Amino acid sequence: MSAGAGLEQLLGQVTPGRYETYESLLDALADSQVWMLLWNGRPGSPDAQYGNMEVGGYGYAPCVTSPQELAASGWDRAHEVVPGREIAAALFPERWGIWLNPHAPGGGVGVPWLDLRRVAMGLDQLPAGPLRITEPSLDIAQFYALLSQNAHRTPAVRSLRRCWVQPALGAAYLAIGLDLYDTGRQAVESAQQMMRESVAAVPDGLPVSSVAMSDDYDPVAMWLRRNSRPFFDRDVPAAHAAQQAGPGQGYGYPRPY
Repeated sequence: MSAGAGLEQLLGQVTPGRYETYESLLDALADSQVWMLLWNGRPGSPDAQYGNMEVGGYGYAPCVTSPQELAASGWDRAHEVVPGREIAAALFPERWGIWLNPHAPGGGVGVPWLDLRRVAMGLDQLPAGPLRITEPSLDIAQFYALLSQNAHRTPAVRSLRRCWVQPALGAAYLAIGLDLYDTGRQAVESAQQMMRESVAAVPDGLPVSSVAMSDDYDPVAMWLRRNSRPFFDRDVPAAHAAQQAGPGQGYGYPRPY
C-alpha cells in the first residue's frame, strides 16, 4: 500500500477521540503528497495563493489527497503537488493548518497548525496533542531546590517555570520552561548541562523534559507564559519569585473533525 493510499484509508477511520488513528494519519501525511488547491496563480508563480477556509476561528488551506480526489472535488483552478512534510513546514509558522478532502462525505479532516509543526519536526520529537497541562502537584522540593541552585550558577538562565503535561498518547511528564537571556549555542548548551546535572534529584521513573520559553510555537511554552510564574527568577528577589500562580486552565487545540 502506498503512503497516499494509506492516508486516504485512514481519513475514513478518524473520529473524535481516536488519537491512535489520528496519529497514524499524521505519520502517513508526513510521507505522502497532497494536492494543494490554488485560489490564485499557477504553481511557482509570484501571485500563487492557496485557498483558505476558517473553522472554529482557525485558518486552514484546503487540499486533496490524490488525482482521483482532485477530480471528485470539481476544483477547476490550478493546484500544486507538495510533499506532506514540506507543506507542513511551510504553513505552521503562519499558524495555518490544512484540511484534507473537504469535499468528501463528512467534510474531510482538518489538521491544525500545531500538528503540522509535529509533522514538520518529527512526530517522535514532540508530544501528541491535544495536551492537558496543569500545575504540577508533585512533592519534589529537593529537585526544584537543586535546579534553582544550578540555575543560579548558570548565567544564561533568566528564569525557570514548571508544569505537568499529559499528552493525548504516551506518559505524562514534568516540563521545565527555560527562559534564557540569549538563544546562542553556548547559552543553550549551558542550560542543557544544567538540566543534566539537576535530574539526578528526580525520583526514579519520573519523566522530565525542558522547553524553550522563546519558542513561540510550542504549546507548553505558550501555556507557561499565560498561566505560570517562575519558581526561579534571577531578575526579582527570591521571596517574590517563590510565589506561585494559581492553577491554570488546561491547554489544547482545536479538534474539528
